[in-house]
Amino acid sequence: MKAGIVINAGDPRTLVDLAALAEAAGWDGVFTYDAIEIGSAEMYDPWTLLAAMAMRTSRVTLGAIVFAPTRRRPWKLAREALTVDHLSGGRLVIPVGLGALDDRGFANVGEVTDTRARATILDETLTILDGLWSGEPFEHQGDHYRFGPMTFRPRPIQRPRIPIWVVGAWPVELSIARALRWDGIVLQTSDLRDVEAVVEHVRSSRPAAGRFEPFEIVVQGSTPPDPIAAAATAQPYADAGATWWIDADWKHPTPASLAARVAAGPPRSS
Repeated sequence: MKAGIVINAGDPRTLVDLAALAEAAGWDGVFTYDAIEIGSAEMYDPWTLLAAMAMRTSRVTLGAIVFAPTRRRPWKLAREALTVDHLSGGRLVIPVGLGALDDRGFANVGEVTDTRARATILDETLTILDGLWSGEPFEHQGDHYRFGPMTFRPRPIQRPRIPIWVVGAWPVELSIARALRWDGIVLQTSDLRDVEAVVEHVRSSRPAAGRFEPFEIVVQGSTPPDPIAAAATAQPYADAGATWWIDADWKHPTPASLAARVAAGPPRSS
């Protein structure tokens, strides 16, 4: 099981410095997040941060937990992601979800908030990303977006395209089915029994449903800097079949606490 960490406290230079420290400390992935305004938290544009992190690292996977494509123009998102894919030498992943409605970058500015509508926008967006990243002429006529042929050059470094992970709510059938069409599932649950059920479902359903391998099963949690305690928290998920552990403190992160967790390294059993 690979281990990533969400870098979510500090000014932009601190965040980028922490990404470089995470790579040096042995983490497999570094993630930011995609938000406009939530409470009084200071936050920054994820694509600008990822571009800077790409230039300061050479090995770690980069992404955001999670992008909210329902408020982004798909062709602009496709170009932004393509650019970071090339800057990073093919290390970008795109985790996506419907978006958190406590973010005032939704209802407060007139973005769509209805769950069903956002789900259909997300589906169209992912279809468009897939088509534009093919490097071939692509056009789209959908319920939300319509455009004539466009050809995006260059293609992404990664093949067949930049990996897409989709937030999945177990056992909601439509949510899980959407994730299975792409490259990974970001679970909304940390219940170990649910993780085991998802792993079994993926193993039985994926061969017929999917086109891309490997398929990632991503769980989130928070571990302390103590290596033994951290490993004890994460290891059961590896045993259950999860392929990524994303460490995140969403409650009270500070630059100092995040630096300590980053420097301690990922949760791994000896």
